Amino acid sequence: MSNILNKKQPLFTFVIVFILSLSLLGCSSESINNSGDSSSESENMLTFAWPRDSGDLNPHLYNPSQLFAQSMVFEPLVSYQEDGELKPHLAESWEISDDGREYIFNLRQNVKFSDGTVFNAQVVKKNFDAILNNIDLHSWLGFIPKVAQTEVVDEYTFKLTLTESYYPTIQELAVVRPVRFLGEAGFPEDGDTSKGITTPVGTGPWVLDEYKVDEYAIFKRNENYWGELPSEEKIKVKVIPDAETRVLAFEKGELDLVYGEGVISLDSFKQLESTGSYETSISEPIATRQLVMNTNKEQLSDIRVRQALHYGFNKEAMVEGVTSGLEEKADYILPTNFPYTSNVRATTVNYDSEKAKQLLDEAGWKLPKGKDIREKDGQPLEIELMYNSAESIQKTMAETLQSEWAGIGVKLNIAGVELTTQVERFKANEFDMNFFSNYGAPYDPHTFVNIVATEGFGFRESISAYPNKEELLTQIAEVQQTTDENERQILYTEILGSLQEQGAIVPISYIKQVAIYQKNVSNFTFPANRDEHPFTGISIEK
Repeated sequence: MSNILNKKQPLFTFVIVFILSLSLLGCSSESINNSGDSSSESENMLTFAWPRDSGDLNPHLYNPSQLFAQSMVFEPLVSYQEDGELKPHLAESWEISDDGREYIFNLRQNVKFSDGTVFNAQVVKKNFDAILNNIDLHSWLGFIPKVAQTEVVDEYTFKLTLTESYYPTIQELAVVRPVRFLGEAGFPEDGDTSKGITTPVGTGPWVLDEYKVDEYAIFKRNENYWGELPSEEKIKVKVIPDAETRVLAFEKGELDLVYGEGVISLDSFKQLESTGSYETSISEPIATRQLVMNTNKEQLSDIRVRQALHYGFNKEAMVEGVTSGLEEKADYILPTNFPYTSNVRATTVNYDSEKAKQLLDEAGWKLPKGKDIREKDGQPLEIELMYNSAESIQKTMAETLQSEWAGIGVKLNIAGVELTTQVERFKANEFDMNFFSNYGAPYDPHTFVNIVATEGFGFRESISAYPNKEELLTQIAEVQQTTDENERQILYTEILGSLQEQGAIVPISYIKQVAIYQKNVSNFTFPANRDEHPFTGISIEK
């Protein structure tokens, strides 16, 4: 079985960091580049708000640095684009050996860092080696523990050798961190970037210009940029932790743009949209909101019970009502705009309370005369659903499920807990049901199926009653290592279809990003990579 399945602690650490970063909670960091107040503002500057400080922009580390800001300054070898297409970026092309172990990257020439120094294979190797010298920090990324050697072939050719075949390598090179490239001037004397960097020098279209910790960051256009220069000269990021304050600032015209996940409530978004005074955008699905049922629990070990619960609530009405139509009912456990997901075949479930009751009867859970809760062998059909108490959507969906399942004779107890508790209980298999969402582009589908197969996280234990569990685990190990594209597609189709058919992972809705911006902002587009900045091509008329 692939090595990543044995890396459960780094993988779990990644999950904690990833979920916390999406939650937009916490305090900002100290800064090494505090230049004081901005004395004047460029007319050709776009201003938006973010709940947290941008951080020190170390490309090789994680929180508190914010993903969008890191992606403005630092670039990858490979870029993740629409429909999961992987395109050349700092690497113009690449070749993969027949055994899937050797990767040769032909680097783009005439690329300079923002300080004017040259981007070449030597600096690529220096960045890789800095990451590999702190492998425990980064082994959540599947290919990192498999790197056997990094090599400068010539000035613009870099070779990466793995210990074994691992197909997601190219896709993982597109993530925002940690494999992006810092210029020589940014490295400390000992080369250990895990302790901090000297200055955030990258090849990206933006350069950090002014910064006041917990107040704002201003990025200016990188005039040395090798690609098409941005239309805007500057991007200003105001740190506004409170969501209502962000809305007020936008309404006052102090902000040109608000975008992302959780940076504005859905009610506020709909209210602002309804005025007709602003432009709005909604992204394609970036993840699936899921309900995970623990088959270790006796009540949920029977597939007929799991199927009955799926049939027993009006998913479409719930999603429409709770999200004001901004999310859409999900038929599949991963969005179909991800790689290898468009061909998945699984039974799509529509609301049918009578079928739900029939399935519960068949499973032996009968409704005694004069009672509201079904019983089997004298035990009530009582289940607990855990949700993140800070997530209003999870709370409202939990309350809806509680009401709807009562109609088919199921007692649902709902428990709101803090995010860290939710993750810890999931990991420890101490739950009946739990809300979850996958990681999105460019992580999935391989990261999601790896999580399912990882011991000690929660999924592997929760699917323990699946009759084909061992076959699934074998297929997940195989799909990472196959070098045959057709075989890989077949494996993913079988894995994702089987996971859904067994009913322990119920797709609820497709999560989307939202953006609202002033009328003078144009050419806003959401990046295909969930974590990238959205400023490519954006322009503003002052």
